[in-house]
Amino acid sequence: MKPIRHLKDIEDLLDLREKKTLSVVMAQDPHTIGAIGRALNNGFINVVVTGQKEKIKEVAKEKNVDISQMKIIDVHSEKEGIEKAIQIIHDGKADFLMKGLCGSAAYMRGILDKKKGLLPPKGVLSHVTVVELPAYHKLMILSDVAVIPYPDLSQKIKMIEYSRQVANALGIQKPKVAILAAVEKVNPKMPCTLDAAILAKMQDRKQFKDILIDGPLAMDLAVSKESVRIKGVKSEVAGDADIFIFPNIEAGNMVYKTLTYLAKGELAAIVAGTKVPCILTSRADSDDSKYYSILLGALTS
Repeated sequence: MKPIRHLKDIEDLLDLREKKTLSVVMAQDPHTIGAIGRALNNGFINVVVTGQKEKIKEVAKEKNVDISQMKIIDVHSEKEGIEKAIQIIHDGKADFLMKGLCGSAAYMRGILDKKKGLLPPKGVLSHVTVVELPAYHKLMILSDVAVIPYPDLSQKIKMIEYSRQVANALGIQKPKVAILAAVEKVNPKMPCTLDAAILAKMQDRKQFKDILIDGPLAMDLAVSKESVRIKGVKSEVAGDADIFIFPNIEAGNMVYKTLTYLAKGELAAIVAGTKVPCILTSRADSDDSKYYSILLGALTS
C-alpha cells in the first residue's frame, strides 16, 4: 500500500475495510452531529450516541442529518452520558469513542477511571495528530500536543510506537521519526537532547522495528532539505520526517495550533494507548477536522 498524501484519502482505505461502530458521548453538538452525519452518509461507520434525545433530534434537523441510522440512548447528565458511551465499548457494541458536547476533563476522567474506563493497567495515554499541510510534501504525524505535559524517555518510546501504528495505517511502512529540540547537537543542559540521542541510538541498535529515528533535530532540519544541505547534516530522517516527537506539550501545542490557524493545516486526531481509539476534539475544531478524526478512529480501531 502506498502512503496517502491527503486526509480525504482515508476514505479510500475505509472502502476496503469492514465498517466500524462509533460510540459518541453527548452528541447534541451541531459540529459533532454534522461530522457523524457525513460519515454515515458516506457509508464509513455505524453510530450509537448518548445525549438528550430531543435536543439531538432538533440539532440533526437543523444540520439536515438523517438520524434514522443512529441508535440514540437518552441520558439526563454528562456523567451518565460518558459512562453509558464507555459501557457500549465494553459490551463490544462499538469499536471507538468520540467526545461530543461534554467537558474534556470529564471525558478524560471517564476514560481513565480504573474500574470502568478504557486505559489498560499501567497503560500510557498519548495524543496523536495527523496534519495535512499545503507547505509540506507529506502528512505530518505529531505527538504529543494535548495529553502528556513533560514526557520522560519511557513515555516518548510509547509516543513513537503509537505514532508508528498510525503511520502504518496510513500506508507509511517505515516512518521517519524526528525527535525535536531547539538544536541538533546534544547538550547536557538540555535534557530533551539527551533523550533524543538515546532514542536515536536505540534505533541504531534495532530496539525499534521498521522505523527510522534521528535526533535531536531542530524543526527546520526535520522538514527542510535546504536546511539539511546548508548545515551539512547527514541523516535519513532530516528534511523528510513523517513523525514529529515534541519535547513537551507547550512546544507541541504551539506548533499544532500554528499549523492549523496560520498555515491552513487540516487535521485528524485520536487519543492512543486506550483499549480503543478515543477522539478528543475541541469546540474550535472545524467540521472537516471532526470528520477526519472519525475516519482516523475507524481506520485505527
